[in-house]
Amino acid sequence: MGLVETALEHVSVKSVLILGPALLLALLAWWLVLRPAWQELKLSRMAGSRPPKIPSRLPFSIDFIYKSIKASMNYQNLPMWKSLFVNANASTVENRIAGRRVVMTCDPENIKAILATQFGDYGKGKPFHDEWKGFLGDSIFTTDGDLWHGSRQLIRPQFIKDRVSDLHVFEKHMQTLFRAIANGGALNGEGQHVDLEAGNGKPVDISDLFFRFTLDSATDFLLGKDVKSLSNPRQEFAEAFAEVQRVQSIISRAGPLNVFVPRDSFRKGMKIINAFINQYIEQTLRLDPNDLASKTDAGYTFLHALAGFTRERDVLRDQLIAVLLAGRDTTACTLSWTIYELARHPEALKKLREEILRVVGPTRAPTYEDLKGMKYLQNVMNETLRLYPVVPFNVRLALKDTTLPRGGGPDGSLPIKVLKDTPIAYSTLVMQRREDLYPPVSANFAPVDVFSPDRWFVWQPKPWQYIPFNGGPRICIGQQFALTEMAYVLTRLFQKYERLDNYMGEIDGGNPTLRAEIVLQPGDGVKVGFWEAKKA
Repeated sequence: MGLVETALEHVSVKSVLILGPALLLALLAWWLVLRPAWQELKLSRMAGSRPPKIPSRLPFSIDFIYKSIKASMNYQNLPMWKSLFVNANASTVENRIAGRRVVMTCDPENIKAILATQFGDYGKGKPFHDEWKGFLGDSIFTTDGDLWHGSRQLIRPQFIKDRVSDLHVFEKHMQTLFRAIANGGALNGEGQHVDLEAGNGKPVDISDLFFRFTLDSATDFLLGKDVKSLSNPRQEFAEAFAEVQRVQSIISRAGPLNVFVPRDSFRKGMKIINAFINQYIEQTLRLDPNDLASKTDAGYTFLHALAGFTRERDVLRDQLIAVLLAGRDTTACTLSWTIYELARHPEALKKLREEILRVVGPTRAPTYEDLKGMKYLQNVMNETLRLYPVVPFNVRLALKDTTLPRGGGPDGSLPIKVLKDTPIAYSTLVMQRREDLYPPVSANFAPVDVFSPDRWFVWQPKPWQYIPFNGGPRICIGQQFALTEMAYVLTRLFQKYERLDNYMGEIDGGNPTLRAEIVLQPGDGVKVGFWEAKKA
């Protein structure tokens, strides 16, 4: 009989009742008191400085935890983060939250170190992987080291220029999007009759339609068959995907308390997602390598390309869901914010449409070269991504005892010391809105918080002060695909429509609600009306 079995024979209910609370208290004492004390001792012996500490009135920073949760629930993450740095007169601060030291930064030099120059020192880490494994498995977004490198090498060839510049996958979904806009929302079936001319000025939440459009185009690109969410108000896969993301966001924010997050809807959603994805994986794996190699361009998909390199079902599933998440959300969020800003800046919309008509005309589908050559269109997208980076808050874990280049000393210029397993939270949203990183306001340069595509004619951001797609070795592989899809959609929209009615003022009073969960999206949707240009 083993030692465990022998020990269990001598365990009584009474001993469990006595020892259970004692063990729990010992664990809490270690986590909240002894472990922090040991870490502080180790930090005191390391070379380097410390950044300003966020003041807390209650033990274990309970007041900070409450403030953070409240800010997140009310979509006030940006003002909360800004206040931390402003109150400390610093761009890097630290706090000990429930016994764990956390460093927070919006310093471009520190972000550069985390993502590039000290790339080997920081990574996703095991806690992140464990929190996200149920959704994204061992994909490119959840792994470090060899696993991450293998994922990147597997996916990278699928985003070569020839694949990115193939625009036909977007066009058929554009035609469905036009019908949905005229309908005022998703269609009730593909065969629904829609009077396109009757849609002028009709209020529509274009953000909802963009998330449907990008889901349809992403599943089409990845699997060769779209889920047709633009044609169905209630689409099972789309609803499951949204619910899984919602619960995953709560899990990731709950940290060590995520075990208490209810997961019933998460599991139900993942069952639907996996069943949908797996049917295409099985169909593809039934093809032998010669069949895959002989696939024509018309029938060749992202999944076919992946299956040419690996036949492992779990690998295919993990990478498909990861790319689907990125491909859908990046584009949908940025398009939503672009329309939000163009609706309240008609002068910018006028300039954009003039360029589109001059380069492409009112009906011709744009080429890849057309899209890349339209400077004002590029400015509009850059300005949107400057104000609304897709992933506004991110985190990396120190994989060993290390440093960050700035944040310590009286003027914040000295390196700071970082222990292994310390989370470093960084915000591109806060950094890209720091006034001190921009030229002074002038007739040619609008205030930092104002949407102004024209600023890009006279200004270029310094390296690492504008990173909407992250940077370093983990820079987004699909950024050119996302930018191309966004440019294509905007071009086709404003070939057809000449102006927008803005209905958001009565909803948010001109103060956009920044819903920062996994991605940064409009918290109140984007309610506008599209007006079709009169035909000559």
